[in-house]
Amino acid sequence: MVENRRFGNLLPHAILILGVLILAFPVWLAFVASTHDATTIINGQIGVLPGPDLIKNYTQTLFHGTQGATREPVLTMLTTSLVMAVAIAVGKIVISLISAFAVVYFRFRFRMFAFWLIFITLMLPVEVRIYPTYKIVSDLHLLDTYAGLTLPLIASATATLLFRQFFMTIPDELLEASKIDGAGPLKFFKDTVLPLSVTSIAAMFVIQFIYGWNQYLWPLLITTQDSMQTIVIGIRKMITTQDALTEWQIAMATAILAMLPPVVVVVVMQKLFVKGLVETEK
Repeated sequence: MVENRRFGNLLPHAILILGVLILAFPVWLAFVASTHDATTIINGQIGVLPGPDLIKNYTQTLFHGTQGATREPVLTMLTTSLVMAVAIAVGKIVISLISAFAVVYFRFRFRMFAFWLIFITLMLPVEVRIYPTYKIVSDLHLLDTYAGLTLPLIASATATLLFRQFFMTIPDELLEASKIDGAGPLKFFKDTVLPLSVTSIAAMFVIQFIYGWNQYLWPLLITTQDSMQTIVIGIRKMITTQDALTEWQIAMATAILAMLPPVVVVVVMQKLFVKGLVETEK
């Protein structure tokens, strides 16, 4: 019998709240800075309360951009980053589902060799294969395109491994029942495997969306037009080496806006995300 103590959880909750406050305070300061003018920020007079320029700064950030390094509106950067992140997440999930299904349910020569070959690619991050990948994208005239931003990044050994582990937990009786009903591989995949994989797909979508959203090196290499730059690159261009030239209020507003889509995805899919990770571990 577990003793129900009235104040037994007081200390853990206090530590948790303190940790949240410590982590959230820099974000709050960034938001406060985004509501003041540049002079107030440079002079270190922002305080801890929002300033009077909230609507003005965010309107300029979304629809006009800065007056210096990048004049592209942040709304355009957000759109580019969103398209890139969603395309990478969906592409990785689709390819990984198909490859994991083939490895688990099809018996062909060198099946495990193919799986381990996919697994070995975990040791080859984008930075290692950056030059040949860039050369291929350049030769295909995919620079400054959404295809160039996403296609080289959609293959995922991690997702293939996780989906394979989950597929191996599906009872063989379901496969036998599908065969008795006359279902082929594609029907079994569509009617049985996919519905059982919803939580795992949701967990992988959250992980891969954040991965695509935070990409910096690859978009930096293949985008030369401001209209195709992602919001991560935009933030870096806004911050110059001289404080007098940096529009800090616009940079802070951009940083706050850049955090919103990943936070929304995590909050909306939190239950499926946690459930998917737990089921994958089983």
